[in-house]
Amino acid sequence: MTHFLQQTMTERPYLLSSHMSGINGIPENYVRSIEKHFNIIWFDDYLKNKEELASKIQLVFMWSFRPIIDEKILQSLHQLKAIVNAGVGVDHLDLPLISSFGVKVANTPHVVDEATADMGMALMLASARNVLEAHQFLTSPGMKCLPYNWLGVEVTGATLGVIGMGRIGYKVAQRAKGFDMKILYHNRNRRTKEEEGLVGACYCAKIDDLLQESDFVMLVVNLNPQTCKLIGERELCLMKPTATLINISRGAVVDQDALVKVLQKRLIRAAALDVTDPEPLPRDHSLLQLPNVIITPHTGGSTAKTRCKIMEKMLENAIAAVNGLPMPDEVLPK
Repeated sequence: MTHFLQQTMTERPYLLSSHMSGINGIPENYVRSIEKHFNIIWFDDYLKNKEELASKIQLVFMWSFRPIIDEKILQSLHQLKAIVNAGVGVDHLDLPLISSFGVKVANTPHVVDEATADMGMALMLASARNVLEAHQFLTSPGMKCLPYNWLGVEVTGATLGVIGMGRIGYKVAQRAKGFDMKILYHNRNRRTKEEEGLVGACYCAKIDDLLQESDFVMLVVNLNPQTCKLIGERELCLMKPTATLINISRGAVVDQDALVKVLQKRLIRAAALDVTDPEPLPRDHSLLQLPNVIITPHTGGSTAKTRCKIMEKMLENAIAAVNGLPMPDEVLPK
């Protein structure tokens, strides 16, 4: 990469991105890294001066799903070569449409795997041991005694069902093995016997078998037409009444109306969600009112180390694209 970096301000290619800092903006220290290689056009500035700026833009950096890429913006960016996405999932991008404009897409696989698997385990443990409720109880003004008979559920020795045994799902299994959990998994393609043996995982050809036997069900699938609302009322009702649903994939993988119904009736014990549909949920959404739900704001890959790696991979793909080289992490339309 280094031999492309000796560029002056005027020589540097232009890229479009959302905004700097704030809740969903690119952190300032990452901006400095980008500006070593590219001139940044922020989306608000682009909207104010489209005619002058559109012809300069060769790249779009998608950070926190922004800016939204639609046909109108693709038509205006005549020099656009690539869209580089922060993170693995590209379900928010219309890949066939983008490809029809001759534009390539890259993501940042692998770098989010460890942090996302950690998040899955964190949600499982927090839900099982009532961590949030315990904190709220202990810090409440009226607290006078410790809740000795307020009981959680065991994680060690329990059965974990992993739906989606790709890179992240397998890392979840590695962590669960350390808790002596019995691990079941359902996946489009079965892992090798050696891979199964290393984590002690048992393959379930039928998702129903996994749902019926698991104490914790963790969703780690990509969102696509086949997995949209993969878990609906029928699937939830197959789960044990003592079981917990954990979702670290995409919100739309679960039928949220069905999940609310099942949780309200206590047909399953709890749900722990790092993703919802939409994000964030409307403030009056029923999931936000239920005591047996933990929701975090899609923070699976939100660690300082992981975000730094994401930016490094984005830059690697972007530099390749503007120099006419294959992007290491190009995502092809299906």
